[in-house]
Amino acid sequence: MAPEADDTEQEDDLEDKALSQKTNGRMQAGKEGTNSETTEEDEEEDEEPRLNYASLTKHLKPVYRNGDATSTFMVGGDKMIIGTHNGNIHILSLPSLKSIRVYHAHSASVSAVSISPFPPPLPTPTTGANPRLASAQQSSPAPSISATTPGSPAARSPKPPPVPLTSSNQIHIATSSIDGNVCVASLTDPKDVTLRNFGRPVQAVALSPDYKDDHSYLSGGLAGNLILTVGGRSGKSSTSNAGAGAAATASGWLGALGLGSNDGKDTILHSGEGAIRTIQWSLSGKYVVWANEKGIKVMRSNLHLESNQAEYAWKRINHIDPPNRAIWEDMAAVWKPQAKWIDESGLETDDLYTTQVNGSQEKPQSQTPSSPGISLAKNVIRRKRSEKLIVGWGDTVWVIDVLPGGSGSGKDLGRGKIAHMDIVTILRTDCIVSGVSLYTPSLLIVLAYVNPEESTSSAHITPSRTRHRRQNARQPEVRLIDLETEEEVAAADTLNVSRYESLSATDYHLDVLPAIQITQKASSQRGALEIIGGGIWDVGMYPARLFSSAASVRSNGSYSAESSNRTTSDINAASPLTGNDQSVHPSALTHGMKIFIHSPYDCVLATKPTLADHFNWLDTHGMYEEAWNLLDQHPEAVGDHSETSSETTPSTPTRTSTTGKGTLMDFLADEGSQSSGSGKRHQNSHAEREKRRIGELWVKQLTDHEIWGKAGATCGKVLTTGNSWEHWIWVFAQADRIEEITPYIPRTPLRPPLPSIAYELVLGHFVMKNRKRLRELLNRWPPELFDPGPVIEAIQGRLKAGDIREDSVEDGETGQDWRILMECLAKLYLADNRPAKALGCYIRLQDADIAMELISKYHLVDAVSDDIPNFILLRVSKEQQLSAPLAMLEQASREPIGLLVAEAHHGIVRPETVIEQLDERYGIPNPYLFFYLRALWEGETASASTEEQQSVESTSRFRKQSLVDERLIATEGKALVSDHADTALRLFAEYDRDLLMSFLRKSQSYTLDLASRLCKQRKYVPELVYLLSKEGRMTEALRLIIDEIGDVSQAISFAKEQNDQSLWEDLLKYSMDKPTFIRGLLEEVGTSIDPVRLVRRIPKGLEIEGLKKSLMRMIREYEIQHSISEGVARVLRGEVAAAMAEKGRRVNKGIKFEIGEVYKDPITVQSRRGGQPRKTQKGHCPGCAKAFIPEDPQLLVSFPCRHSFHLPCLLGFAETDGKSPVDIPSSLKDLDWQSEFDRNIGPKIDHAALLRNLVDQGCPLENRDAG
Repeated sequence: MAPEADDTEQEDDLEDKALSQKTNGRMQAGKEGTNSETTEEDEEEDEEPRLNYASLTKHLKPVYRNGDATSTFMVGGDKMIIGTHNGNIHILSLPSLKSIRVYHAHSASVSAVSISPFPPPLPTPTTGANPRLASAQQSSPAPSISATTPGSPAARSPKPPPVPLTSSNQIHIATSSIDGNVCVASLTDPKDVTLRNFGRPVQAVALSPDYKDDHSYLSGGLAGNLILTVGGRSGKSSTSNAGAGAAATASGWLGALGLGSNDGKDTILHSGEGAIRTIQWSLSGKYVVWANEKGIKVMRSNLHLESNQAEYAWKRINHIDPPNRAIWEDMAAVWKPQAKWIDESGLETDDLYTTQVNGSQEKPQSQTPSSPGISLAKNVIRRKRSEKLIVGWGDTVWVIDVLPGGSGSGKDLGRGKIAHMDIVTILRTDCIVSGVSLYTPSLLIVLAYVNPEESTSSAHITPSRTRHRRQNARQPEVRLIDLETEEEVAAADTLNVSRYESLSATDYHLDVLPAIQITQKASSQRGALEIIGGGIWDVGMYPARLFSSAASVRSNGSYSAESSNRTTSDINAASPLTGNDQSVHPSALTHGMKIFIHSPYDCVLATKPTLADHFNWLDTHGMYEEAWNLLDQHPEAVGDHSETSSETTPSTPTRTSTTGKGTLMDFLADEGSQSSGSGKRHQNSHAEREKRRIGELWVKQLTDHEIWGKAGATCGKVLTTGNSWEHWIWVFAQADRIEEITPYIPRTPLRPPLPSIAYELVLGHFVMKNRKRLRELLNRWPPELFDPGPVIEAIQGRLKAGDIREDSVEDGETGQDWRILMECLAKLYLADNRPAKALGCYIRLQDADIAMELISKYHLVDAVSDDIPNFILLRVSKEQQLSAPLAMLEQASREPIGLLVAEAHHGIVRPETVIEQLDERYGIPNPYLFFYLRALWEGETASASTEEQQSVESTSRFRKQSLVDERLIATEGKALVSDHADTALRLFAEYDRDLLMSFLRKSQSYTLDLASRLCKQRKYVPELVYLLSKEGRMTEALRLIIDEIGDVSQAISFAKEQNDQSLWEDLLKYSMDKPTFIRGLLEEVGTSIDPVRLVRRIPKGLEIEGLKKSLMRMIREYEIQHSISEGVARVLRGEVAAAMAEKGRRVNKGIKFEIGEVYKDPITVQSRRGGQPRKTQKGHCPGCAKAFIPEDPQLLVSFPCRHSFHLPCLLGFAETDGKSPVDIPSSLKDLDWQSEFDRNIGPKIDHAALLRNLVDQGCPLENRDAG
């Protein structure tokens, strides 16, 4: 046991000592912990801690009152139970550490604590309209702990309020002591207490998980007996009956009450192997582990046995011997074994930031420990069936799996093995294990005790039980060891606790609360206890509910009406846990594993670091890149360490921001779970601000180390505001490192915006230094980001300096920088809304595509009128101007010339302007003026448009109108050329002879003398012939054809065109002395002149080669002409005869008359003469409705529509069209053409003519329907 201290020293120590965590994970004393070792450790390279530590000592002042000290403790569910050296038992609620009950159970140091059931049930929240207020009204002041002996006046203080009967409080607590007693007490029922004396110091006790039903427990101590105690009456003190001669007398405060009596039964399950120092019941209740000087034993309990397995009860499964080393022979009885059954579902995960890769932190993947030769899948199945046990004893740690046995086979079917043990790992350390547990599936957490005077190797430890050997003890350490590699994953964390120099390994204790798995189904308005079904550590989300609830009422103290009327904020202000003197660490904000470490005078809580802890560590150590990346992926990592929300209600616990101090309530609260939507927005806003702060620190760190390239890239990632961008652009500019930040400057407007001067500064830099980069930036940056004016002035000044010209050479290319600056200048003019200036730049650059686009978009044709030659040369390079053929020049200049032609019709750029500028630039002739006048004459743009229009529906009225318009434009173009006919004449004569002839024929505006002169100079005979004929000088023209050209065919064609007999006579006259002409005339003259006349004019005796053939050809042509004429006449006569025959056949064809049949569908017929309508039937007259008979006396008339009438009836339907002067019905009636004795044919002819006129009018019924 640790030495006691007086009250004054204890209180001073509690007030002065403040535990704080160093950057390498070690705990350092605030006032007392300064020594030479601390200085050396500060000089070492810092390592990020794997655990966060917080001192809870100041919250346990009642435990240490009156010089008392902790001798043992345990945690489970929402309770921490502490046994002290004075024999007091403190039951504290978690996480508030408020006292629930305090009682004096022993007269000496408490050696062990056990509870049943284990783990205990978690608390159930109290529902109500205002649970915070309701819970606050039930709170009570902190009790005064009395550690006096029974029967003292203090022990007879007023009766404390009862502990509420909640599910989490329905537990029994067993404690053992070196006074030889085991005390079992109910937390809620002060009368439910049993005290049993075993006569020797008891070192270990373990309640049955079903103690409420079976009232049994195991105990052991220096007597070396493992005793099963069953029964025992409540309120009675008894003596163990385990062995003969055992002196058992009632002791303690229960015996003083006169309640002592022997009751219950004790059974020795094992003995004879030395003192028993630890006993632990497994989580399932099936197994029990205990350890004595001879080793570690595991037995099957009497719980959860099948009906045929009763014999297995209390049978040992296996035994593990201690290591066979000399030190163990002497120290096995001194070192206290530490056994812990592991809840694998409550382990932490392996996702810690520990792996260092290239100076940056990486997040390792979770690993699952496995034994050699066993796969991961088998381990998972095995873990579901087995129970894991961790035992730390001396310098060795055992990791054990206890698996249920099989069912047996053969005769032993159903009687198989009880269970068997599998030792997964045996780990040897260089320390004494004071506490051990499993932290993650692959990491072991060890509370290590190291003696500084001895070797770090346990093999050289000299056994010593004297007190002076512990005066120079070292501080305890917390180590994390990888089970696979058996190496520490990080530097050990040293805990600086009070008076550690005088403490031994048995004075330190470690216990854990497993991590809680949180469900995601609960509503945000419900309490955290409802979310996880009473999970105690979620109560931190709503700490006021637990800290002030009935479940947290202390057993001592008084309840006053004044406290019940306080508001929640008043309770927070008056709570003993509040105040700036309470040191708080934010490591318990999560629901992860909680690791409690006790020394006699201190309590430390260790938890897994949160993202906020990781971020703070990175920030503190200047690892801004990793810190920024962490915030980028996890904004929640910023936490609320620097500010609190102004929207938080007064009743919500708040965390102290700047002093580094706070309350335990703050330490264990999780404000994130109860933050509203506005709170989340506030946190996100704070996260963004923190991200910006870290980002700028990162950039500053890089610039301080002159890592400009990475600094520029980092600016692109971390800077988000205009002000920050402006600052860092100026920083880079002052260092002449503007190139490194330029690629990352924002291309989209910011809020607030980045001032335009920053962009102008960068652009001005590249105007002077790097023209290519300038062009890239202007292509990337939207023009609204900056003012083009200053940049335009900078470029113009650079061009005026004279060192950048069209003929200057940069990088082996002529005019490279000049072209880039002109291109940039054009873009800036466009951004400055000066398209005409931009067009001038593009024309100088000969960038035809953009220039034409600008002209079309902004209607800038008039802007090119001042520089038409350069406009025409948009697509013509200087090399092409010197050596390119005419066709290539024509193709290159087609588009601008076409535009000039189109605008000439609109009157914007008149032909006079174009001709004047081209004449001044190139003189006449020049090809570009020729291209222009030819396009204007031929209307090329109109023709192209016409062809395009003809490719679609030509019948459309719109298309037809377009064609008419195009023709009008072409006609207008010819008229425009006619105003400059002589110029066009010269150019056409120079470049296009075919076009010259067309122009001569169609135009009347040119000077004939000039045209004749040009044609004579160039010996253009056909054109000259045309001009002579145009002047009426036909004979000269014909003579020119005969003498100069010598082409009889052309001469004959000329004569035929003129159709002048005198010209034919001249042709015959000029040709008579030329045999070739005579032969040509005979072959080609045809019928233009009389061939007899031609033959007679041939001089006699003139030898003409091929005369016979020519004559035969001429005769053959005449015969052919005659034969063709006869054939045509014959065909014509045959067609006429065929038409006449067809007409006769139709006239002579008979008409069928239907007689006596009735129409299937009768129709109604109305006579013109009036009367009732009649229905027409087949074989009946529509007029009189009488049937036709073969001997009908009336003349019958039938039409092709198959309607037949009696002639008189047809006359009733007859109509006079108003054009014929004869009334046909009257004439027919007056005409007697059927006189039997009249042989005159005249009446018959008249009758037939009248009848034909009547029939030609058609069927009256059909006419009526058509009408």
